[in-house]
Amino acid sequence: MNARGVKVPEVTAYFWFLKLLTTAMGEATSDYLVNRINPFVAVAFGGIFFLIAIALQFASSTYVAWRYWLSVVAVAVFGTMCADALHIQFHVPYIVTTALFAIVLAGVFFSWDRTEHTLSIHAINTPSRELFYWAAILSTFALGTAAGDLTATTFKLGYFSSGLLFAGLIAVVALAYWRLRLNAVAAFWTAYGLTRPVGASFADWTDKSHRVGGLNWGDGPVATCLTVVIVLVVLFLQFTRRDVQGR
Repeated sequence: MNARGVKVPEVTAYFWFLKLLTTAMGEATSDYLVNRINPFVAVAFGGIFFLIAIALQFASSTYVAWRYWLSVVAVAVFGTMCADALHIQFHVPYIVTTALFAIVLAGVFFSWDRTEHTLSIHAINTPSRELFYWAAILSTFALGTAAGDLTATTFKLGYFSSGLLFAGLIAVVALAYWRLRLNAVAAFWTAYGLTRPVGASFADWTDKSHRVGGLNWGDGPVATCLTVVIVLVVLFLQFTRRDVQGR
């Protein structure tokens, strides 16, 4: 495949760093918005933001750092809102939402593989593959949010311990990839999904009150600080093009 048309970045340390930052930022931003304005209005704004960001991403014929990561941020915020809304507004247990989003993600991967015959991110160079890609991304964010809340609250591990749990699972995946030759595509998507509850759990740990085991830094300050770091790193990648595939 010619890398010129690939619409996603190379998987480097920058990629994983930004992925963790966006997961944490999406969690903090979502919590800040739904607790300060009407939750339904917040979700509506999140959905509009998501559609605008995705439209900008699809409007480009090649990978552009700021467009791509704007879309990831939008997914992080909107995906979190969707997962939280089912539990908070409709009282669906976390174990049910986790199972539901796992089924949705499995359905996306099944349809993607049957249609395109590959789940590789090195082949995201057609509109249909890009649609499947972002559907998978949105599903992983929703699933990761529900799974992180499941372990932290329903299983009573707390936010910090939940973060450590999922970080440990990522380490297991990395070890399986490097030592046991785990399929690269399977390793990527497994690790990608696990980064969501890692970032979300540590974001909740830093911004939530002492009453629930957090550091009480506040949703707003945490979201703002993470946003600033994300913007700086994305600007660096935009100008240096260090994460462009095949550069």
